[in-house]
Amino acid sequence: MRSLDGRVPLLAALVGSVALSAPAADAPAHRFEEAVRRFEEKDKADPPPRGAILFMGSSTIVGWDTRKHFPARVTINRGFGGSTIADSLHFADRITIPYAPKTIVFYAGDNDIAKKATPAQVLADYQAYVKKVHAALPETRIYYIAIKPSIRRWELWPAMREANALIETYCKTDKRLGYIDIVPVTLGADGTPDPAIFKQDGLHLNEDGYTRWSGVVEKALARP
Repeated sequence: MRSLDGRVPLLAALVGSVALSAPAADAPAHRFEEAVRRFEEKDKADPPPRGAILFMGSSTIVGWDTRKHFPARVTINRGFGGSTIADSLHFADRITIPYAPKTIVFYAGDNDIAKKATPAQVLADYQAYVKKVHAALPETRIYYIAIKPSIRRWELWPAMREANALIETYCKTDKRLGYIDIVPVTLGADGTPDPAIFKQDGLHLNEDGYTRWSGVVEKALARP
């Protein structure tokens, strides 16, 4: 294409250049972005204390009234329902590390297995989370609460049990790590999940369930 003054080819070239240099559309927001922003807004309005015990993880953490069950301890609850270990890793710079917790009590992995993650992947994701935290907070102690057997996900228990075994072994490699086995207090006398401690959905703990678990967690936290 030609023009008498050459301006049309120049304009076409400029348009092409702009098109090539235009930024790509923003990536979609992470599915938990809004929940994490709410935590950040809450933190700005009422900054949590540094050196507390951070309860981090999925809906099991969300439903845990840690102030009630651990009245003698300073706790921060940052659970977000439906999350996986990878989600906690993704947001660690925003809702783990800024609190500089002395201790982290972590529960996730349940949803990971339900979403077809292998036990080895659950371990790898947890190792990545631990590595991320300890790179910034090398003195922080991190406890992993075993993935629970539940009525709704009982068919997944073999894979969950395998993931638990892998993580328990991993926790023995570092004195800053701990493994909290809540399985015995979650199962009934017949070896299946005790319906007395679950909500009607067969997945989430009721208040009796949290009372049982809190006793086990408190014993772990009390150990030097």
